[in-house]
Amino acid sequence: MRIAQLSDIHVLDPRFEERLLDAAIAEINAEDPDLVVVAGDLTAAGYREEFEYARQRLDGIEAREILYVPGNHDARSVGYLHFEDLFGERAHAHTFEAPEGKVQVVCVDSSKPDLDDGEIGRELYGWILDSFSGSAALRIFVMHHHLVAIPGTGRDRNQVWDAGDALEILRSVGVDIVLGGHRHVPYVWPVGELFLVHSGTASTHRVRGYAHPSYNFVTLTGDLLEVEMREPGGKRELLARYPRPSGPIGEHRDPIVRRQRGGSFRSEASQNSSP
Repeated sequence: MRIAQLSDIHVLDPRFEERLLDAAIAEINAEDPDLVVVAGDLTAAGYREEFEYARQRLDGIEAREILYVPGNHDARSVGYLHFEDLFGERAHAHTFEAPEGKVQVVCVDSSKPDLDDGEIGRELYGWILDSFSGSAALRIFVMHHHLVAIPGTGRDRNQVWDAGDALEILRSVGVDIVLGGHRHVPYVWPVGELFLVHSGTASTHRVRGYAHPSYNFVTLTGDLLEVEMREPGGKRELLARYPRPSGPIGEHRDPIVRRQRGGSFRSEASQNSSP
């Protein structure tokens, strides 16, 4: 399966360049990926005209499956309402067929209005579990923020507030890959059998250090994850390549957070201490 991953396009920001976004879209269309993910921060400040402009430009993507989530900039100025008008629901689940078989994708809004921080929220946990139920060849989770801190971002405060609970849920349902953005630094974290893949800013010069505007092209098969970082209209380089485990790489039990309803620690302890 091949996935084009964009994020942080920040249209109409003073450091936005339309030619970069157009170049990225043209390159994506030429590759004909199975899925395109736009992982948040479509706008600079969440204003209606920014969303309208983003919708107009992104309508140039010709892929069969295109999914969007909002980012923290999109939640500014009550912009999440405009996102819903022009891009649809902020949390949504999809199933489609790819060369590897059935693919499940769950997308959530991790933003909080007028804050850079984020949260998935426990009210979504049950829905996420249900959305990943049933068999699938690949399971993909899409959100804007980080679950693990990203090097080179100057600080590590922008993980979602409930990162630990979220990681446990995604691990428990066998998610293969998490796609996000947020800090404009392309990076891949392997976490057990799960891969966290973040893209840079595709169409602005709001970059860090010596970085350039970029987006990711992800190849995901039964035994391989490969992520290529691409500068729109420019160079391409390998960001990460990992073998994928064919099964669980260890044993894990969560006796504290994900307990079955009914019973208690006290009753279990009494049973365990019985002669």
